[in-house]
Amino acid sequence: MKKRYFLALITLLFCFQLQAQLQKEFEYLDVFQLEYTGDPRISPDGEYIVYRRTGFDVMKDRSKGNLWILSTDDRKIHHKLTNFEGNERQARWSPSGDRIAFVRSTDEGSEIFIYWTNTGATAKLTQLEKSPSNLSWSPDGKRIAFTMKVAAKAPVIAKMPSKPKGAKWAESPRITDRLKHESDGSGYIEPGFTHIFTIPSEGGTPRQMTSWDRNHGGNLSWSPDGLKIYFSANLNEDWEYDFRNSEIYAINTETLLYETFTDRPGPDSSPKASPDGKYIASIGFKDKIQTYQTRKIELMDANGKNKRILSKKLDRSTSNIQWASDSKGLYFMYKDKGLNKIGFIDLNGKITDIADDAGGTTLGRPYSSGSYTVSKNGTIAYTISFPDRPADVAVIKMGQEEPKILTSVNSDLLDYRIMGPVEEMWYTSSFDGRELHGYVVYPPKFDKRKKYPLLVENHGGPILNYGPNFSAEMQLYAAAGYIVFYPNPRGSTSYGEEFGNLLYNNYPGQDYNDVMDGVDALIAKGKIDKDQLYVTGGSAGGIMTAWIVGKTDRFRAAVVAKPVVNWISKTLVADNYYGYANSRYPGQPWENFEVYWKFSPLSLVGNIETPTMVMVGMNDLRTPPSEAKQLYHALKLRKIETVLVEIPEASHGIAARPSNLITKIAHTLAWFEKYKE
Repeated sequence: MKKRYFLALITLLFCFQLQAQLQKEFEYLDVFQLEYTGDPRISPDGEYIVYRRTGFDVMKDRSKGNLWILSTDDRKIHHKLTNFEGNERQARWSPSGDRIAFVRSTDEGSEIFIYWTNTGATAKLTQLEKSPSNLSWSPDGKRIAFTMKVAAKAPVIAKMPSKPKGAKWAESPRITDRLKHESDGSGYIEPGFTHIFTIPSEGGTPRQMTSWDRNHGGNLSWSPDGLKIYFSANLNEDWEYDFRNSEIYAINTETLLYETFTDRPGPDSSPKASPDGKYIASIGFKDKIQTYQTRKIELMDANGKNKRILSKKLDRSTSNIQWASDSKGLYFMYKDKGLNKIGFIDLNGKITDIADDAGGTTLGRPYSSGSYTVSKNGTIAYTISFPDRPADVAVIKMGQEEPKILTSVNSDLLDYRIMGPVEEMWYTSSFDGRELHGYVVYPPKFDKRKKYPLLVENHGGPILNYGPNFSAEMQLYAAAGYIVFYPNPRGSTSYGEEFGNLLYNNYPGQDYNDVMDGVDALIAKGKIDKDQLYVTGGSAGGIMTAWIVGKTDRFRAAVVAKPVVNWISKTLVADNYYGYANSRYPGQPWENFEVYWKFSPLSLVGNIETPTMVMVGMNDLRTPPSEAKQLYHALKLRKIETVLVEIPEASHGIAARPSNLITKIAHTLAWFEKYKE
């Protein structure tokens, strides 16, 4: 007996040693092997989940997403939904659970398909001119509503003479008279408007339900009797310039007559009719015109009367509302102190937390993300977030302490990688004594006896937040031997409206102090080499990084990615140029030149002594390359050590392609290594 025990112990120790030998640190090419789950759709009876499984094609340098189905019980059914190898998305169960509608994309375009659960048969339902979105089944399962863009003609200013036969003239000019005419990531927006359609679920001709020259977008919700479709839109006469506003409408599916349910300034969106037909829930707020306002769950009777704010006592923004099957409350998501939560609110406004670990669907940086759905019996399927790996699918019920994790899509890779541990950190503001929050990633083989260089990574937005979520960037920085600090300074979401709005007419402001207070708090712990500090960030994080090196020379090197350095020029050339006046700074740039310039990092460029890399995507329309070039050119004229890295075919989301994500991280680390002692 003792001999067998001794042999078993030796075998166990050998297995541990073998596992340790097989493990290595996370590295660049591992990015191509990562996968994550998204959009988990649980069947009405709660027995199955269809989700989108996204991975990357190392040869094409692109993401790819297929639909998978799995069982929620112990049958362990788990396989691809179809044998199609291209991209599929937007899986939606029919009310009875006998069919699944989804969108499949090919080189010829995107179409709606139907999958029959009893036979596994698949059929194409549509032949559409544009891509469909926002699929929604009618309550009787006989129709599917969706939104699609309908093309319109561009304005014609002059009639050109006919060119001679066979002549090769230049292409015709591109002419627009629209306020919003381009969008980062997709480029020039072709003229047209998004409309609502329905199509018989057994096939047929799509019927266009809306006709006004306005965009009818967002989630669609049927009334229980199938006679109305609720949606949000801005149908006002001055809709282009009233861009912060939207209202709740319904269209009669037989007469095509509109009903209007809201009329206040501000966004009213995501209408959801209750299963019993008594209520309409939505999300929104009355616009006070400020930098940040929390989105509330709101409720009205089905006739539009008796409007009230259901989540009035919750000082957090809400999203993704879904009715309980008994109409006694709604499930929803909200962010709280960096965590992404799923909760339930009853019709009296009482909130019950269900899960606090949703997310994991962004791979580059650790932003909050994720989604969920609820079955009729209250089983919730959601994307569960981990600090050391991207999202998997889990299920949970209200009152259940721990979720049941159903997938492990990265175990084949990350079980054999040593990942950097993530730890939350609280510290105190030196400016006003507020409690501040951030996260620290330690090197995978962290040695408490050593001191490490510190890499500060500032988040974008700035009205966003980081959380304890997987991040390829943070893990690769940690694997390179840095302690990584990513803070949520004032202006970050998930800490309430007042905290998020501290940047109103004051950005950048004391968020700079918040970042530096975090650096000092970390140094005080004794694990940081205070002479080896490095700083980076993208978008609003690039603004903060440029602002930091204009305020202090404590950092040995900086990487400023896709920044705004001049609010005057950025505001008038970006794709969202129309959205800054009054909510960011008072008035337009030509009306308030001094304030726009005061908060521009370029105003501090004469102070910069820190070696600074400037990085930008060459197709960036949100923070255009001209912004990065202004900083680079100014530093060159001042003979400060600098380099400009321009990434071809990359928009504002530089890391959309895996190789570009690797490019961003590799160049950042190479720049920092150049200035290490």
